[in-house]
Parts: sequence; C-alpha cells; structure tokens
Amino acid sequence: MAASADKTDESKETTTPAEPVDDLVSTHHTIQVAGGELSYTATTGRVVLREEVHADGKFDGFKPKAEVFVTSYVADAEPGTTRPVTFAFNGGPGSSSVWLHLGLLGPRRVVSGDAGDLAPPPYGLADNPETLLAHSDLVFIDPVSTGYSRAVEGGTPGDFHGYKRDIESIAEVIRLWTTRNGRWMSPKYLAGESYGTLRAAALAEHLQSRYGLYPNGLLLISSVLDMGTIRFTDGNDLPYALYLPTYAAIAHHHGKHGDRPLREVLDEAEEFAAKEYPWALARGARLSDEERAEVVRRVAALAGLSEDYVERANLRIEHIRFFTELLRDRRQTVGRMDGRFTGWEPDAAGEHFTDDPSISGILGAYAASINHYLREELDYTNDLPYEMISSRVQPWSYKEFEGASVSVVDKLGAAMQANPHLRLHVGCGYTDGATPYFAAEHVLARLPIPAELRENIDVRYYPAGHMMYVHEESRLEQSAHLAEFVNARP
Repeated sequence: MAASADKTDESKETTTPAEPVDDLVSTHHTIQVAGGELSYTATTGRVVLREEVHADGKFDGFKPKAEVFVTSYVADAEPGTTRPVTFAFNGGPGSSSVWLHLGLLGPRRVVSGDAGDLAPPPYGLADNPETLLAHSDLVFIDPVSTGYSRAVEGGTPGDFHGYKRDIESIAEVIRLWTTRNGRWMSPKYLAGESYGTLRAAALAEHLQSRYGLYPNGLLLISSVLDMGTIRFTDGNDLPYALYLPTYAAIAHHHGKHGDRPLREVLDEAEEFAAKEYPWALARGARLSDEERAEVVRRVAALAGLSEDYVERANLRIEHIRFFTELLRDRRQTVGRMDGRFTGWEPDAAGEHFTDDPSISGILGAYAASINHYLREELDYTNDLPYEMISSRVQPWSYKEFEGASVSVVDKLGAAMQANPHLRLHVGCGYTDGATPYFAAEHVLARLPIPAELRENIDVRYYPAGHMMYVHEESRLEQSAHLAEFVNARP
C-alpha cells in the first residue's frame, strides 16, 4: 500500500511553466510607392508583457502576464531622420488588427472584392502603394486573446478582457516598443477602428497621464466614443434619431430614393433627425394623430420602409430590424457593417437576420491572407489559430461604468486640454450600420474642449461602410486623407 501511495504522489508532481520569451522574426522588403522604391524591415511575433507585482506592501518582481502579438514595419531611413510611428489596432472587443493591417494601412493588402463583386477563394495579396508606411512607421497590435496574443501559460485571460485592463496592456506594449526602439522623440499616432476608437481615445489620456507619452494625433476610423449613442436600450431614444441618416444612405444605395442625389437625401435626414424626430419621440402619447402620422410618413420615406411598418414599430427602428426589413420584398437582407452588401435568409419572415453579409462576404479573404502572409512572407510560424474575431473575450467588463453609459468623451477632452497639439482625424462611412456617422458628429460636437481646439478635428466621409476601404474608390481617397493628416503635423 505504501508503494502505491508513493507512485500516486509522483504522478501528481507538476512542473513550473518555462519563462516565456519574445519570439520576434525580422524580414526585409521593398515596395514601390509614389515617391519611388521604399525599403523596410518587418518584425513580427509575440512580445512578453510583464507587470510589476506588489504583495503585502513589498515589490514581488516583474512578472510575465501575457504574450502580445505585434507586427511592425520600419522604413529604412537616412541617419538622423525621425519618422512618425503609428500604433494601430481594431476593435470588437475581440477583433485582431487584421482589418487595418491588410485592408488599409500595411504594405500588403488583401484582394477581397467588394459588394456585388466578391473575389473567389483562394483570394490573393497585392502590394499596397498607398500604404501609410510611405509616411509613418507602423506597429499593429493584437489585444490579448485575439490574433496570436494569449495570456501566459497558467495565466488568466479574463484579466485582460475589460475596458481598464485592455487600456493598460496596450499602453504597456506601446511604451515597450517606443523604448526598445528608441522612438521617444518620434511623432506618434494612435489608429483605431470601431471599439478601437474608444480604446485610442482612452489610451491617449492614459499614455499622457501614466507615462508622459504625448501622441501627436488619433486616427479614429468608424468612431464610437459614447456607447449610449449606438445602443438601443430601454428608455434611450437617442440611437433611433442618430441612426436615421445612415438608414437613409443605405436606402439610397438600394434605389429607395430614386434619382435624388445622396447629399440631398442626407441633408433632409440629418435635419429631421436633429429636430423634429427627437422631439416626436420625446412627446410620446402627447403627439396628436396628425403629428404622429407626419412623423411616420417622414421616417418611412427617409428609411425606405413602409408607413405601416414604422407605425407598428412605434416610430422606433432598431438597426438589426432595419437591416432585415429594408429589402424584405426582394427576400434579401443588408449588412450591418456595410449596408451596401446584401444577403439571403431562409426565413424571409424573420425579425432579425442570422448573418451579416458584409462580414461573411470578406471574412474568408482576410483569413486566408493573414495566415498565408505571416507564415510565408514574414517567416513567422505558430500553430495556434490566428483569432481574427474572438468570442472568448466575452463577457467584456465595463465595471468602471456601472450605472452609466460607456463613454470616453471626458478622457479625450482631458487629453486634448493637457496636450493642445493633439489632433483628431475621424473617418466615417455613410453606409456603416455599426457606428453611424451622425452619432460620431453628435459626440464630437459635445467634446469638452475650448473652442480653439476644435480646429484640431478633421472629419472625412466615404460612400461605403464600417471598413470603408473595402470600396476601392474610398480606399484610395482615405489613404490620401490619412497621409495628409500625418504629414500635416505642426
């Protein structure tokens, strides 16, 4: 019996996980850009993220907590030259940086096709002569549990799945990269898309107050800085009004406004959404029959829906219901990320679509491209799945906002007041049904900053959706706007 017990004890012995180390790989490349041939070094791999640990009032070491996947591009420059550097990430929460990386900013881009003309598998990659690398070095960051980023062995991924810890971890990656690469004196930009815009705004304030690292600008693509402007929650009528111009733009794209110019339709929708519509929603049962009928007529005409549907919806058109209803007579749905895309549902009488065609239409192209590109062109190998959009980050913690709307408007205002040279570029897609452009305008108008700092805000619009760069004309225009913004520093 004693021998058996000893054997059991031995089987329970565990080994301490090996200390994680960076696994970065560098490769050298060239690309033709407008100014000629550009040579650059790509470095990709996982950086070990460590944190100072204090226990019982004592310093307990600098302990590894996560391995964060980063891809950087640094152009070969003349000695003494100081180039800007742009740190980029997407949103979700739960999205990797693949979309900005291979869709817009990086030196290589995915060939995915566009709405109505999607590329077939196995897709392809092409050089991106419009890459922002021609004007700024680039660092793409995948938050923990996205891409190849993971908590360390034995660590707790959920520690990073929340507003505050996400900001702190990304800030530490930026501080490390800046320090290790001697770039404290370089102009710095933060580029975020979707939830990444909320992250970028909060990061700017955190980097400044925690490390004294002052960015020169924020590139906010498909911006959402106050979740209360886009979340259809009980008692919150604001999103119904702020979404209406986007509904009008999508309806226009699908022929619901005849030959009227888009700008004319949007002007009407914006004026109604800013004045009569919020007033009518606030009036409730105090609306007269005639007033209610007029609101029904206006909303239906602008959104491309039937008056009967608007009446039955109590004047309030929730976004997923809209995407499902707009083209019901054609047995089609439209995309949330980009209303130019159309899809099909087996249940044409359903209340909510089961698939966003603007995501499923391009997902395969981006997945094939990133998995090929990292391994075959950047020489980085890892047998983990590259998590493009990970559900493992849910539920995302917003405990800091308990009882309040999730908003970083105050953080951004504080960052701009402390750093009056901080500039904002905001890119909006007219057919973006995830972060509507009129909501972005609403938030920007309420930034708590002095009047003179409003000159630091540059807003651009594109006739496409959330990832407006899927639309080739928009991609070219947006690339030019970003280059102009980065090059316009004082």
